[in-house]
This record gives sequence, C-alpha cells and structure tokens, in this order.
Amino acid sequence: MNLRTTLNLVPSPFRIKYSDKVMMIGSCFASSIGTQMKRGKMSVMVNPAGTVYNPVSVANTLDSITDGRIFTREDLHFHNGLWLSFYHNSDFSSEEPDKTLDRINSNLIEASAFLKRTGYLFITFGTARIFRWQHSGLIVSNCHKIPSDEFSHELLSANEIVDLWIRQLDKLSSLYPGLKVIFTISPVRHLKDGAHGNQVSKSVLFLAVESLLSHSSKPSYFPAYEILMDDLRDYRFYDDDMVHPSATALNYIWDLFSGIYIDGDAIKIWKEAEKITNARNHILRTDSKVKKQEFAGKMLKHISDIENRMPSVDFSEEKDYFLALLNK
Repeated sequence: MNLRTTLNLVPSPFRIKYSDKVMMIGSCFASSIGTQMKRGKMSVMVNPAGTVYNPVSVANTLDSITDGRIFTREDLHFHNGLWLSFYHNSDFSSEEPDKTLDRINSNLIEASAFLKRTGYLFITFGTARIFRWQHSGLIVSNCHKIPSDEFSHELLSANEIVDLWIRQLDKLSSLYPGLKVIFTISPVRHLKDGAHGNQVSKSVLFLAVESLLSHSSKPSYFPAYEILMDDLRDYRFYDDDMVHPSATALNYIWDLFSGIYIDGDAIKIWKEAEKITNARNHILRTDSKVKKQEFAGKMLKHISDIENRMPSVDFSEEKDYFLALLNK
C-alpha cells in the first residue's frame, strides 16, 4: 500500500560541480538551500541584498548587480535613528549613512564579479504581493518596520510578473549566455494575507513561472513547494511556527535537490566537507589537551585530503581554527 504522494523528479541534464559558482536569490527558502551548499564548502552566494520575497524585488536585486549600480545617500531613508535602503534587508542598515552605503556597495561589487562567473542562478519567489511606498511609488523589498499606513499592499498579476521577467531573462541571456536559470516557488506560507490570500498569491506565481518556462533561454523549475505540500503533508515536517519547513523537511528537500542538480562526485566531496564544517562548530566536551590535539590533527588531515583532490575548496577558516586548537 502506497501511503505517500511522491513526486516523479527527473534528474537535470546539467549537474553542478565544485568548480561551478551558484547564486541564490529570493525568499528564505533560497537561503536554506544556499546554506546547505555552503556547509559543504561549495561556491555559492546567497541573497546579496538580503532576503527578498516578491518577483519585483528579485528583479530589482538583479538589476542592481548587472547594471553595476552604486547607491548614494539619496537612495537611503532615515527612520528611527537608522539609515536604510528599501532595496535591502535591515542587516544593511546603520546609524551612519556611510556605513550603510559601504555595506550595500561592497556587496554589490562582490555580487557583480561573482555573477559574471556564475553558472547557475536559482530564483525563489515567495509571494506575488508587494508593498509600495506611497511617498514615491517605489515597490520595496523591506518595509523596515515603518508604519504600514505609509505603504499600499497590492497583488501582482501573472501577466505583470511575466512581462517583467521576460525582460529580465532576455537581459540575463544576453549578458551571460551560458547561465542556467532555475525557478522555485517557496513552500513557506505567507499567512499574514490569510490562508485564502496565500493560496491566491502562490497561484499567481505558479501561472507566471509556467509561462516563463517557455522562454528561449530555457529556464527550468524545481518543485520545492510541491515536495512540502504534497509529499511531506504532515505537521511534523513544519517548524514550531507551523509555517516554515522543519530541519527534517529541509534535509529531505536538500537530498532531492542535490540528487537532481549536483554532480555525483561533488556530492561525495560535499558530504566529506560537511563533516569538517560540523566539526568546526562542534563544542568539545573535554578538558584533555591531548584529545583536543588528536581531534584537531584528524580534522587537518581530512582537510588536506580534500584539498589534494579539490584545491579550489576554501577551508582557510577551518584550518585556522584547528591549527589554533592543535597549538594550544
């Protein structure tokens, strides 16, 4: 008896190797998958402007990167003692405008250089609803806890998203002919819009992405939403807020994702590298200097083994940590 509605997932014809660079832009689900890749020391950049949820904000982030935009003080807004950007997450905000601009522009410069060498761009849409700042008409990526009456709340249409993203895909394929774009729709519910409102929003995203998949650049689609909603439809696969996927669900989705998109040899290296990053974060529950040195020596040998096979993998932080532990 089959008690699950599993999905028939077809392996991708292209596979990510350790020599490839990957960029993830979009909702917190993009951050979750990107974090998994980082745990295995893969070359990935996640949300260079911070987490963004709607298709307009994702496009704005990409435009800032591809156009080589430099933000100035005129692009900032002062609120509650902080200088902030409506295009960026609150992590970029600061009490000093120059610090805010330095964080923003240094990230954009790094992202621009990274994208030029990127082989895979994963785009995750979380909602079709936008917030528009009434003072200027700007669609914002983050409201920064500014009073809600300063914004209008709108639902994008599928056609609006398609028109915007056809132009974006045209631009990306022109600038980076070899870039592979993969769309996903976040399984995280936006219940502030109500259960029905969330479903309407997600439906708009599905209709838009379905149209975009026929673009001449041949983007593809990873069914993150369907995996959680159809395959893992049980509350045990949700976090305490009953909205975000649990660690178990994310690991399950990661296993499916990596099986589809990541090269077999790369997966083996990822598993080895993850053990080292986990060991780096492991709290040693011993006061024995000898045991600490043995542990550090073992980890340094593992690092050396991987570096001999894959010199491009960066273990500099981990090596510094284990060398310090070895010499204590």
